[in-house]
Amino acid sequence: MNSFQQTVTSFNIDRGLIESFFRSMEMDLNKANYTESEYKEYIYGSAEVVGLMCLHVFCKGDQLQYQLLKPSAQSLGAAFQKINFLRDIQADFLDLNRTYFPDINFKNFKEQDKKEIEKNIQKDFDDALVGIKKLPVEVRYGVYVAYQYYLALFNKIKTLPAVKITNERIRIPTIQKFGVLLKTKWNHQTNNI
Repeated sequence: MNSFQQTVTSFNIDRGLIESFFRSMEMDLNKANYTESEYKEYIYGSAEVVGLMCLHVFCKGDQLQYQLLKPSAQSLGAAFQKINFLRDIQADFLDLNRTYFPDINFKNFKEQDKKEIEKNIQKDFDDALVGIKKLPVEVRYGVYVAYQYYLALFNKIKTLPAVKITNERIRIPTIQKFGVLLKTKWNHQTNNI
């Protein structure tokens, strides 16, 4: 906590971001089904603000750069969170009786439902990559690795039927993770992001 507080102070991180994060974590204590507005609020507070806090550090006080990259950072956080939701449907829905995606019935999760969610996530990924390319060079690689890992997980989820992702937690095998890391390093070194 001490290190986090020092970081907040050093990089002038907006305390509203931290409050939004805690508000979303609090929602998880009692919420079972999310409306569209609650879903957006939860994603903003649980994931987008994490990207924005990191962006404060990455931009080192350059407010112009921060404002330019802000939408992409939010999109990246949103993509990560939505993939986590898909990956964890079994635990969230069956074990915790929790549904994040509004108006989706996971007792009867259809391919069309899955495709709509995937379309939304793909847009987030596309928007995020625009910003990743503009990040300061010293932080770009780390963010790009996370992006590529989640993209690999997303690509795996896209190949699976809806019923499979409701019945098991989807994972990337360790060997494939290593492959993602090598490919990402190569792409970064050859400026092929």
